This record gives sequence, C-alpha cells and structure tokens, in this order.
Amino acid sequence: MLDIDIESDIAASQENVSFSERYSEIRSFTERICATLEKEDCVLQSMSDASPVRWHLAHTTWFFETFVLGVFDADYVPFDPQYAFLFNSYYVHAGERFSRPDRGLLSRPTMDDVYDYRRYVNKHMDSLLNRSLERGRNESSELMRVTTVGLNHEQQHQELILTDIKHALSLNPLQPSVFHGDLPVAADVADLKWVEIGGGLVHIGTDVSSFHFDNEGPRHQYHLEPFEIASRPVTNGEYLAFVDAGGYNNQLLWLDKAWSVASAEDWSLPLYWFRDGDKWSEFTLYGPRLLDMNAPVAHVSFYEADAYARWAGNRLPTEYEWETAAAGRALRGHFSEKFVFHPVGINQGQNELRETDIFEPALDLFFGSTWEWTSSQYSAYPGFSPEAGALGEYNGKFMCDQFVLRGGSVATPQSHFRKTYRNFFPGHARWQFSGIRLAKNS
Repeated sequence: MLDIDIESDIAASQENVSFSERYSEIRSFTERICATLEKEDCVLQSMSDASPVRWHLAHTTWFFETFVLGVFDADYVPFDPQYAFLFNSYYVHAGERFSRPDRGLLSRPTMDDVYDYRRYVNKHMDSLLNRSLERGRNESSELMRVTTVGLNHEQQHQELILTDIKHALSLNPLQPSVFHGDLPVAADVADLKWVEIGGGLVHIGTDVSSFHFDNEGPRHQYHLEPFEIASRPVTNGEYLAFVDAGGYNNQLLWLDKAWSVASAEDWSLPLYWFRDGDKWSEFTLYGPRLLDMNAPVAHVSFYEADAYARWAGNRLPTEYEWETAAAGRALRGHFSEKFVFHPVGINQGQNELRETDIFEPALDLFFGSTWEWTSSQYSAYPGFSPEAGALGEYNGKFMCDQFVLRGGSVATPQSHFRKTYRNFFPGHARWQFSGIRLAKNS
C-alpha cells in the first residue's frame, strides 16, 4: 500500500532523533491536543461520520497492537482481546468490527482504561523498536515500514480528533472551548491576483523513495491546458458577499445533487457561522469568535465551494492544476505544529514565512490553513495497485463518490504532509477545515 525507502527513513530519523523517539513524539502530540478536554467531552459522537475522541485514542493504539506488535513480537500479549473488536475501523481483513455509528454508545472502556492501553502498547513498542534497531537494518526494515504507516495513520487521526470534537462541541448551547487564548487577527487581505500557469505535459504524483501513501502514485504524465490559479484562498468576507447576494437561494449556481442536499439540510451559511446581534460570528475550538473577514473561509463543502466558484465567474482547480501550481513552492504554512487550530490568514509582517517565487510574499499561504477543494473525483492514478491484505484497504476501496482536497490545514501536521498528498471526502462534507481556491481558464 505504501512505498517507503526504509534505509533513507531510518537514516534521516537517526540524524536527529531515534525512530523510537519519533514514535514517542507523535504519540505524545496526540495526547497533548486532548489535554484540555474533559472526560465527558471524549465520549461524544455527534454524527456517524465522526468518532469520539476516546475511540480515536484507542483505535490508533489498536493499529500498533494489531499490525506491529501482533506481527513482529512473538511474546506480545494483547492488553484486552475484546479491544480488537471495539477499535477496528474498516479493516475487513483484521476481523469483525463494532458498528461505526454506535461508537458513542460505549461508556466502557473508560478514558482511564484507554490511556492505560496507550501506555501499555507504548511500552512494548519502545522495547520492540529498540531491540530491532540493535539487530540491524536488514532485520528491522519491514517493522519500520509498518510502524511508519502507523505513525502517519496516527497523524491523520490527530486531525480527526480536532475536527470531530469541534463538531460535537458546536452542538452544545454553552459553546465550550477546547483551547484558550486570543486568536491572531489577519491583516487587510491583499487583492486577489491570478497566476498564469502554462499548459503541456506535466508529471503528477510521486515516485520518491521516502514515505508516501499509495494513492499518491504512480508518477505519471498528464496534459494540462493553460490556466490561471488564484494567489490566495477565498476569505470569509468574500464568501459573505456570496451569502448576501442570495447564493444559497439561487438554484442555477448549484449542481443538482448539491441543491438537493443543501435544500434538505437547510444550508444558508458555512458550518459554524451565526449572527450575533448585528455582527457575524463563528464557533471555533476557542469558543465563539467574531468572524475575521480577512481569514480564509473554512468548513464549506465541495457543493458550496463549487457554487461559490460559479457565482464568482470562475471554477475550482483540478487536482492536477493544483499540484502543478504548488510544485515550485516552499512547503511552509499554517500547520498543526503551530498549535493554533483555527485559520487566521497571514499578517503583512510575517513575510519571512514564504520564499520568493511566482507568488507575491505578502499574499496568503499556499499550504496549511484550510484544505482546498478541487473539482477532481477521487480515483486511481494509471498503474495504481493497492497492497495485499488489510493495509491495502487504507485508500483504494474509497475511490468512489469522493472529491480530492489538497494543501493541508491547521489540523494537519507539516511533518505528515506532502505536495502530492491527496485528501478526499464526499461532496457534502463540511466539518473538516475545508476551503476554496479559485481557478480559471487562460
């Protein structure tokens, strides 16, 4: 499923920290983002697409127990054999699973039990990794390969923890916060400009030896027509103009299925927006905040993004256009390592965050902040072949009725992200940090 050059990955990790230290760092970050949650928060499941925080904490631990310790440590004894049923997600090859929509009904095991489970597995993983590295790279390469999958899997669930708990707490009339403190306010946004990208044959996807998910390859050629892409994402203020212009009431702007969903669910604003007297506000992981008109709009579905683009007289980029435009940029942006879990744009005084290239330094960041919808259906690249067994279920079986997002978000670890990274969600999904970057034909 995943192409990894273990030799280079091990060498890179040993330059700064050992592989076991990298394991500890990622696992600790998961618990750090949960540190201010109450136990009662962690059992909430607000919809079938989301899972309780407690389940995420246990499921990521189950992954290491099942695919690493259960395979590579002959003496390992499972923490609790029943957890294999409770905390499997969709891995058919790994056995039976508890009903996904009912995860919030599990009052047991408790949060204390789950943290004990994490400590137990961490202890055995640390011992296994250190023993394996002592035996040499040849014997440890497959162990490291699967562990690397597990670490990237954990980082994906870090993002899901943040988005899922935000959705759950947004339904609470008290509008509680997860994190505290003031959010930075974006400076006056620069005028949107258009960057011209020439057409022709381009290379899409990756064939590098370092870690990447299987759906990012194989690398292949694709013919692009010349196009232009926006220099920054759409802002809250720009999206509000669409709302004020009656965009949610104009059926001509919406795809047929999109209009059906938006009408049935009575959409009139992005998820989490609301009126607060004469001002616009939004629910954030920091509680309710005034809507920052200069920050990137977030929590819009593909359906909304597509309707906005049509209203603006433009379109969404294809994922091939997005990747081509991103190829020459430095991979810097607003990612989760900054520990500011809300899109805040970029202040004019933060130009040191970007390199000089075809995008002007004062414009908004290209990576991070919000995932950006593309018009591309999520499907296999030419020559794609998933890995055999349970790990092969990771991406390939979801290549149906989904759209590709690119760019990463405030909840995405930068150490996990790549320019070829293909996120994917159904067209109605709104609870992710998903936004809009426009494109048009040249």
